Amino acid sequence: MLSKDTLQFLDDLKANNNRDWFLENKKRYEIFKNDYLQTANDLLDALKPLDPSLEMLEGKKCTFRINRDIRFSKDKTPYKTHLSFWFSSGAKGQNRSGYYIHLEKGASFIAGGLYCPEAGDLKKIRKEIAFFYDDLEAILDEKDFKREFTDFAREEKNTLKNPPRGYEKEHPAIDLLKLKSFESAQKIEITAATKKDFVAVMSQKLIVLKPLNDFLNRALTSE
Repeated sequence: MLSKDTLQFLDDLKANNNRDWFLENKKRYEIFKNDYLQTANDLLDALKPLDPSLEMLEGKKCTFRINRDIRFSKDKTPYKTHLSFWFSSGAKGQNRSGYYIHLEKGASFIAGGLYCPEAGDLKKIRKEIAFFYDDLEAILDEKDFKREFTDFAREEKNTLKNPPRGYEKEHPAIDLLKLKSFESAQKIEITAATKKDFVAVMSQKLIVLKPLNDFLNRALTSE
């Protein structure tokens, strides 16, 4: 779990998102960073027995720098005011499906799958769906998945209006083949992160996504 001081630091940073304030509060940031990393390690320790593909992963590889990349952004505030964790078996340069936690006041959620894969990976996923759509449909229809995540996040901007090239509109999985992104999410309250059962509850929710991650990663690693 995270300390309440960690969330308070994020609130204060949001109200004072500038370098001078950040440097004045460097000691608070160091405490914040240690709490962030410890929580990542705790979550990873809980997930590894449930998903052996994460076994070689370290907590420090599941966290993100607080500095924003502002090179191409109109928003020039220098620091992120949210926390996030990404647990995936993918090595450097490899896109793999995984588990995600996003903590931000009023916009916290957990998710899994693969967000907007690149063209080559998207092609592999569609090929897997075309031949094994019954496997994917069974995953999406499983009762625990339905209870926690319902379905893919089928946003209009990430869905083709017409069948992708090479697929007929009559294909039985055409709605799945039209997707350009393959993630499922559940909203949570940021205060959940300060509760003693945070790690246990989140790991049990996230692991429901393992069959989906396995399916997507099977597609990505196929020839």
